[in-house]
Amino acid sequence: MQKLTCTDKPKFDKFFGARYYENSGYTFTNFFMWRKMRDYRWAIEDDVLYIFSSNEEIFAAWQPICEPEKMQDAITKILRVAEENRGDKKFMFVVVEKIFADELARYPHAKFNITAERDRFDYVYLAQDLINLSGRKFHGKKNHLNAFRKEYPDAKYLPITEEIIPKCREELKIWAETHKRANPDNSFIEYEQATIHEIFDHFDGFKLKGGAILINGKVVAFTFGEQLNSDTAVIHVEKADPNIRGIYAAINQNFVAHEWSDMTYINREEDMGIDGLRRAKESYRPVKLIEKFNAEIISDVE
Repeated sequence: MQKLTCTDKPKFDKFFGARYYENSGYTFTNFFMWRKMRDYRWAIEDDVLYIFSSNEEIFAAWQPICEPEKMQDAITKILRVAEENRGDKKFMFVVVEKIFADELARYPHAKFNITAERDRFDYVYLAQDLINLSGRKFHGKKNHLNAFRKEYPDAKYLPITEEIIPKCREELKIWAETHKRANPDNSFIEYEQATIHEIFDHFDGFKLKGGAILINGKVVAFTFGEQLNSDTAVIHVEKADPNIRGIYAAINQNFVAHEWSDMTYINREEDMGIDGLRRAKESYRPVKLIEKFNAEIISDVE
């Protein structure tokens, strides 16, 4: 197994593009962003992409990326690798899609305790809902957007380019400093800041789309994402100045309208169990949630 580097993107893209995955985690960008925190290792064998991660307590496997007929054999190989490498750590399959949870349920050589991980469910919206904000259910969002437009009539939306990235980095610094003052013990803020800088370093190579809102030449909000599957785009990051009313509504609406109007769905990822984030994601009225599951072995079957 080997560590993840930016040069591995073509290999991962080949596997992720071969089937219809709805889990926002199954993009190379997501694996790259969180590789240091989760210590990813990967290998390709018999046209199956295997991905493992670990921390102080858990040695974990992600679902094998392969054709359905290879999944049962892949489970056997994963369990063998886990037994050889986990040491004293607990082993789990983590944040797998429903289709793979079903494969585990019918695996003949072990029984699994399979649990839904609600904090990791993805929120999926109709792209046209996010663009038009039509009807009573989006009345509050439309009010915020209109208030922003009224107060900042000269605000400008621009796609992220090499010329815009330095301005986005400046806004990211302000965002991080603001949040670190409010949460000085939260090391995740610093990690996220660093990994977004890394993404900006590889922005064109990762084939991402991004957008920014500028007021008086200064970036006050930015976002980026990519196509997840044939009809869905996934939004990886969205940062904005929280002191500007309606700025999140503005960057959300503009990004989808300018970059993703040809998509049916927009996946805005998970809420991580954070109450405020859950309320914000629910307020945009998702049309579906993408379920994710963890699984632990409870017994071997002879």
